[in-house]
Amino acid sequence: MHLVRYDSGNGPQVGVLKDDSITPVSGVDSMADLLAMPRDELRATVESASAAPVPVSSARLLAPLDGRAELWCAGVTYARSRSARMEESAEQSVYDKVYSAQRPELFLKAPAWRLVTDGEPVGIRADSGHDVPEPELAVVVNAHGEIIGYSVCNDMSSRSIEGENPLYLPQAKVYAGAAALAAGIRPVWEVPDATGLAITLVVRRSDHEVVAAKTSSNQLVRPIQQLVDYLFAANDFPDGAVLATGTGIVPDMDFSLQPGDTVEIEVAEVGRLINRVEVGKEPFGWLNR
Repeated sequence: MHLVRYDSGNGPQVGVLKDDSITPVSGVDSMADLLAMPRDELRATVESASAAPVPVSSARLLAPLDGRAELWCAGVTYARSRSARMEESAEQSVYDKVYSAQRPELFLKAPAWRLVTDGEPVGIRADSGHDVPEPELAVVVNAHGEIIGYSVCNDMSSRSIEGENPLYLPQAKVYAGAAALAAGIRPVWEVPDATGLAITLVVRRSDHEVVAAKTSSNQLVRPIQQLVDYLFAANDFPDGAVLATGTGIVPDMDFSLQPGDTVEIEVAEVGRLINRVEVGKEPFGWLNR
C-alpha cells in the first residue's frame, strides 16, 4: 500500500495505491487534510477507503505533499557523508563536529510546491560545476509529530558551492529541481522496522551505469525519532512534513552529474524514484504555475 496524490482528470485527489489501481479516500480533499489527523485516525481513514478504484494507467501521480507542508533534510548523519563533506570543504572541522554533536544539522529543503516526483526532471545549477544526487530515506510526519510513513528522497546537491564555504549551504541545496520525492508514501504500519532498509543509487549515462552504490539505514548515526523530535522542537507543521534523514552514498570527487543522466534511487520496502537531470532553472518553470 502507498498513499498518493494523483490526477485522473478531475484535479488532485488523495488515494490508496495497491497493485495497479488507486482507491480514492472519500472525504479527504488533500494530503494536508490527511496529515492533519492523528496517526490512528489517519490509518482508519485510509484502510476504510472503498470508493470505485481508478486504474493507475489513467492517472498521473503527483508529488505527495500539498498545502503548507514542507520537505526538510538532515545533514551529516552517515559516516560517508561526514567524510565526503570534509573532503570537498575548505572548512572541514564543521562537518566532523556536527556528526558527533548532540544537535543535528537540519535545513528546509523545499515547500510542497517546489517538489518534483518520479518521472519528472531534477536539476543542477548552471553556476555549480560539481553536482551529485543524495539518496535518502524520507520520514513522513503528521501535524502531531507522529511518523506515519516513509518515502524516497533525492536531495540534489552542489558540492562545489557548499565546498567553497559551508555558509553557502542554502544555495548548494535549494534551487529549482533540487528536491525530488517519490510519489508514494509507504505507511509506517507496513514497515515495522526502518533501521535496516537497503538504499541503492544508480546513475545512468547513455545507457551505461556510471555510478552504482548501496548503503543501509542501519548506518544512520542518530535515531530517526530523535531527528523528528528536533524538527518539531520549535516549529509547527499544521499540514505535515517530510524529513529526509541524510545520505550514506556520495559519489567520489571525480564524478559529477551531467544533463541527460538518469538517477535511480530505491529504498527497500519503501519505494523507488527515477529522474532525468536537467540544467538551469528554465526547465522547471512549470513549478511556478
